[in-house]
Amino acid sequence: MAARVLSRCVRTLSRGAAVFNRCDVSAAAAAAALSLSRDRVFSHLAAGHKPQLAQTPAGTQWRRYGDLPPLTLESIRDRVLYVLKLYDKIDPEQLQVTSHFMKDLGLDSLDQVEIIMAMEDEFGFEIPDAEAEKLMTPDEIVQYIADKKDVYE
Repeated sequence: MAARVLSRCVRTLSRGAAVFNRCDVSAAAAAAALSLSRDRVFSHLAAGHKPQLAQTPAGTQWRRYGDLPPLTLESIRDRVLYVLKLYDKIDPEQLQVTSHFMKDLGLDSLDQVEIIMAMEDEFGFEIPDAEAEKLMTPDEIVQYIADKKDVYE
């Protein structure tokens, strides 16, 4: 209930209507119920921050929470190679998609763990240790990430 009142006031204020006083009491109660400070909610709105809305083909509005482009195999491969090229123990000249970390690039097991940690940071999910031990080439990392993110292009 409180969230509905707050969202109604936010929508009304974001349309540019001068109904601040009409929403003041209800929004304060809603903000308190949502553990937000009333001043924080209205200072955010007063600063001109409006929710971003997009039009669907039917003309209805919906919120966009992120504008990240969809993942493709090519974008995953580019990001994996970019992270690997930034790793200080890998020579970017020798790096290939099929390069084995230990045999071709001369890395040890600790370097491989650091690479997996960098991939976890880059793609935002954790790779279990049992799976991480099997990832020995950039191509294997790309395939693993594509499988986990449901990318099959």
